[in-house]
Amino acid sequence: MHGSAASRMLRDLQKGAPASVTVALVDGLVLARSAFHHSINYRSVVAFGTARLVEDQGEKLHALEAISEHVIPGRWSQVRGPNEQELKATAVIEFRIEEASAKVRHGPPKDDEEDYALPVWAGVVPFRTIRGDPVPDARLAPGIPVPEYLRL
Repeated sequence: MHGSAASRMLRDLQKGAPASVTVALVDGLVLARSAFHHSINYRSVVAFGTARLVEDQGEKLHALEAISEHVIPGRWSQVRGPNEQELKATAVIEFRIEEASAKVRHGPPKDDEEDYALPVWAGVVPFRTIRGDPVPDARLAPGIPVPEYLRL
């Protein structure tokens, strides 16, 4: 994880306090015939562990590159790397997962048997997260093409 070195949360994590990290993705609204049985389709995970501050500059740079390359493969080698001031302003936290729990809900509504006869629409409204076309910055110098790794 990384963020502002001034972040209270990251400062507390640096002390080695036990912590949890939670991620949830909503995949759709599940609309049943009764309000009670409405739900969502989702995927979630909770990880429990201990954090430590990454202090070694080489390890810190390696971690920041790994994060960048995970999100946008090929980008790190094309941009200016962080300078000393930027590295000082950024905290990098290693989070060692000691235990984790995942939960998933998918599928149609589960109504009470007698409710299936109700004249009410029921089903799933799916959600999708999709990548769009790159939008150039208004101050992009003329003639700079969209990099191959960003083309759809």
